[in-house]
Amino acid sequence: MSRVIAYQHKLAEKLTVLNERGNGVLIRIYHIKKTCSDAKTKPHFLTEKTMESAIKYINRKFPNIDARSGTQHLGPIQRDKSEVIKSLVNFYFTFVDVMEFRDHVYELLNTIDACQCYFDINVNFDFTKSYLDLIVTYTSVILMLSRIEDRKALIGMYNCAQEMSTGSGDSSFPRLGQMIVEYDHPLKKMTEEFVPHTKAVTDALLSVYMLFARRNLPVDQWRSCQLLSLISSPAAMLSAASSETMPCEYLSIDVMERWIIIGFLLCHSTLNLNPQCLELWKSALRGSLCISLIRDEVLHFHKVTEDFFDNMKGYGKRIADIKECREHALLNNAILHRERRNFLRVAVKELAQVLSDKPGLLGPKALFVFMALSFSRDEVYWLVRHAENMTKVKNPEDYMDTHLAELLFSLEELRTLMRKYTQVIQRYFLQYLAKFDALALGDYIQNLSVCPEEESIIMSSFVNTLSTLTIKQVQDGEKFDFTGLRLDWFRLQAYSSVTKAPLNLRESQDLGRLMNMTVFHTRMLDSMNELISETGDLSIFCFYPRSFDKIFHYNLEKSDMLRYVIAFPLICSHFVNCIHELCPEERKHYRLLERRSLDMCQKFLEDISKQAGSCVMEICAEQRNLSDQLLPKHSARTISKARNKKIKKQTAKKGEPEVEKPGTESMRKDRIIVTNMDKLHLALTELCTGLNSYPQINVFNNIVIPMEFLAEELEYRFKCALVKMVKFNSATQEIMKPSEVLVGMKTYVQSLSSIEHYVNIDMARVINQTLLQQTQPLDQHGDQTMTTLYSNWYLESLLRQASSCQIIHCPAMKCFVSNSLPKDDGLCFNPEEYSDISEMQALSELIGPYGIKFLGDNLMWHVSCQVNELKKLVVENMDILVQIRAHYSNPEQMGALFRKLTSIENVLKRMTIIGVILTFRSMAQEGLRAVLSQHCPFLMAPIECLKDIVTADTDIKVTLGVFELATAAGIPCDIDPALVLALGNLKTDGSPPEEEYKVACLLLVFVAVSLPILAMDSNSFYKKDQEGYMNNIHCLSKAIIQVAAAFFTIHCKNIEQHLQEFLLIASTSLLQLGQEMDKQLAKNRDSVFLLLHTIVQESSFLTVDMLETCFPYVLLRNAYRDVFKASPFPTE
Repeated sequence: MSRVIAYQHKLAEKLTVLNERGNGVLIRIYHIKKTCSDAKTKPHFLTEKTMESAIKYINRKFPNIDARSGTQHLGPIQRDKSEVIKSLVNFYFTFVDVMEFRDHVYELLNTIDACQCYFDINVNFDFTKSYLDLIVTYTSVILMLSRIEDRKALIGMYNCAQEMSTGSGDSSFPRLGQMIVEYDHPLKKMTEEFVPHTKAVTDALLSVYMLFARRNLPVDQWRSCQLLSLISSPAAMLSAASSETMPCEYLSIDVMERWIIIGFLLCHSTLNLNPQCLELWKSALRGSLCISLIRDEVLHFHKVTEDFFDNMKGYGKRIADIKECREHALLNNAILHRERRNFLRVAVKELAQVLSDKPGLLGPKALFVFMALSFSRDEVYWLVRHAENMTKVKNPEDYMDTHLAELLFSLEELRTLMRKYTQVIQRYFLQYLAKFDALALGDYIQNLSVCPEEESIIMSSFVNTLSTLTIKQVQDGEKFDFTGLRLDWFRLQAYSSVTKAPLNLRESQDLGRLMNMTVFHTRMLDSMNELISETGDLSIFCFYPRSFDKIFHYNLEKSDMLRYVIAFPLICSHFVNCIHELCPEERKHYRLLERRSLDMCQKFLEDISKQAGSCVMEICAEQRNLSDQLLPKHSARTISKARNKKIKKQTAKKGEPEVEKPGTESMRKDRIIVTNMDKLHLALTELCTGLNSYPQINVFNNIVIPMEFLAEELEYRFKCALVKMVKFNSATQEIMKPSEVLVGMKTYVQSLSSIEHYVNIDMARVINQTLLQQTQPLDQHGDQTMTTLYSNWYLESLLRQASSCQIIHCPAMKCFVSNSLPKDDGLCFNPEEYSDISEMQALSELIGPYGIKFLGDNLMWHVSCQVNELKKLVVENMDILVQIRAHYSNPEQMGALFRKLTSIENVLKRMTIIGVILTFRSMAQEGLRAVLSQHCPFLMAPIECLKDIVTADTDIKVTLGVFELATAAGIPCDIDPALVLALGNLKTDGSPPEEEYKVACLLLVFVAVSLPILAMDSNSFYKKDQEGYMNNIHCLSKAIIQVAAAFFTIHCKNIEQHLQEFLLIASTSLLQLGQEMDKQLAKNRDSVFLLLHTIVQESSFLTVDMLETCFPYVLLRNAYRDVFKASPFPTE
């Protein structure tokens, strides 16, 4: 055939276009199959019962469907014809594209046969590879087409709807229908069509023989020749890694297997004629049990080939060969590939470490990187494909690799190094191209004896393009593009591979090898990322999510794989390569694929973070246990033992275990012994090393930060640990002491802070956010916090029992103590252990100012409830109280009016409860003040100064604002703004302010005239050791003063005047006790007198001089003397 005709056929261009288009058609067919296989995505016409008769009719008559005569069956299509056309148009024209693709493929294959082209993968690599790829792609398209069960229904329904709408069916339908019928048995039809192409296909496949054999060497030979090792020959370390078959070195063995198996399946006659073909075919049959057609669609070629040959004469031996190869594959493949992965895991890791240490070697040894990527990718693909499809095997663990993470991580390291040092690689290969390839190519062209004009022009352009390259282009960041050069070389391969070509590659193989090497060098300059994806893309995992997740969790369970499991979320960034621009249907699902990739990446990172978080929390828990051993409560046994030794020498009881002292866990006699803490620290180090390796992961257009997942996990686990540390039992109302929880919290904080030594994470932010959330009633997850637990416990357990006097407030000890009178009080805790100064300070440090404010708000709610009830009692007795207030100086009238009052004990009881609550609040405020003064004195000093500036003449709004600030810092104020707010909200609807003010005044009168009743109570005796009363009436002083101050602040009245009035009425009432003849009624008169002095001491508005004017001081002095004389001394 003349050269002109060869040029006109444009074989290179057609192969390029058809391969690209074939991949697009294949993905579209794959998309149709997956869509129709899933009931959720299947076109609804195929599942509707009304369409069943139409579908059956179409399948039965296909392709000879008469839309006019079949109206009885096709009525549903007639009704919804427009909707059918709209839904099925993309499916239909995809099938039309398959038909057109088939036509173009056979046209090109016939042209290539007519040209008697020469194929050799080692010489005209691009030409041979494209030819074999086209055959495999075409076969995959036809096989995938035959797997779409609804293909006839889809095509027939669309054509019927089209004919019903326009009066005539689609013009492509007759040929398309015929093609669908012909390919009902695709292998039979394709083998018949490929008979004329047998010689070309066989020649192309035989050129792969030596390459396939070399790539299938046993692992022992890989080790003996030190494959992929840079340090095996130090003298050659700087030498450029080169080969006469550069692109073949990283050609995927998975691709070659598909070529061989599908090629000889279509051209099977050569298996009986050529021993070399038979040997090549059998070696491919032994390599796998299934090959990939597209993504997760595989071909179980042993069974398919055996069934196909079974119906053919003279293929008995081939069937025997298939069975033998299948048995060989079942017995040996899993072990063989496991050994390959083990070798590659070590070799690729070593390669990555050497190149990471000496990135300058990436230039001369770039070929090694792509070989490592390709070899490893092939093994990973083999494992995933077989793990998913070989379910009925005796040993499923043979198809599961628990150490795959290390290999995947090393591959990611190589990819990262190549991208990081792109400029280093470009500088190297630019000089290689300009100073070696261009010169070598120029010399070769000059020595050619025959070189046609067209070929001469192309080769001269190669030399000119390469000769003009300079280092400055790399330094300036210029973008290189050698696409035209590579396409020209592809054209040149096609021109020179045709029979009788003047420049024949069969005779000029050195040109092919030189140009193949040059093409590889150009790809290092302009398309390195594409080459990385071509050799190391692992996007196949996107279509095997179950196996992907399974392998991940198997590796996560291995302690030596923990640092490498970060490779799994990194692989999710490969999934963007799944999208093909020639499949618009799939691009519509871009968001779906993006979401799936992102979800998988996030799930892997969450699992890794959970594992790391578990290690961290176990370490913290262990450190807390060690810290708990140093608590004072655990020293009793040691002190007791030491004391007994001094008194008398005791012999240890037999069988009594020796108690280990704190610190013995740090004593080691043998470094070989590994403790649980050692294992935890090692696991944490491994996980954090992996997380530290990649600060961010790009998944489609999303940036995922692994550290954020760890931070969130630690924050959540720390929160749970803090709440669990409280050990609140709602059934028994048991809870840990705040001081012990504080010790545990500090231990956790100290242990968590050390995480920064392992991983680049802001633990201060994590700790602060968690602790800040614990100061709120609910955290960000809506769960209860320490603030809520402790607030509820103090209200429901401690203060509730204090209100019934099972627990009393002890001013001397500044805490609540158990009342010793009722022996069976049923307390499950010691109140003083939860309410002393140290516990209040610990509580303040745990829940902070926000938590104390929340606690205070809850307390004020209870106070307001009690005050509301008191107001109701005042209203009931209002007329009598008005008269008492007017005639308090008349003893006889007062006595008569007093006897008319009701609910006197109730008033005192409720006021005492208010006093207990306010007393506890002041204790919490005092603890908060101490903590803040210790931690931030620079903040407390200005607040205290601002509070001191406030005088009685200051505007009330300003005063309350300053007092609110001071109260938030734990500083006591004359007026409690929280109480003012709580009582201000109690105003009765429709009640005038004057009436509310009157009720407030009469409440004080009610309390004042009720005080003498306290003398009757035997528990009203003043105990000097406790500086209080057994019935908590000493808390009345705080209740009276603070409630009065709040009420009269609300009504803008003079607090001091009203308190003086209270003092006057109370003194008058108490002085009547001196004239009481019934000793039982005045039993604790002296103790109650002291209560009046306590009220004056509590208030900043009252003074002793004011008391002196209405109550003789001599009575107070005598009362103190008599009470202290009568009070018994405390006994041990």
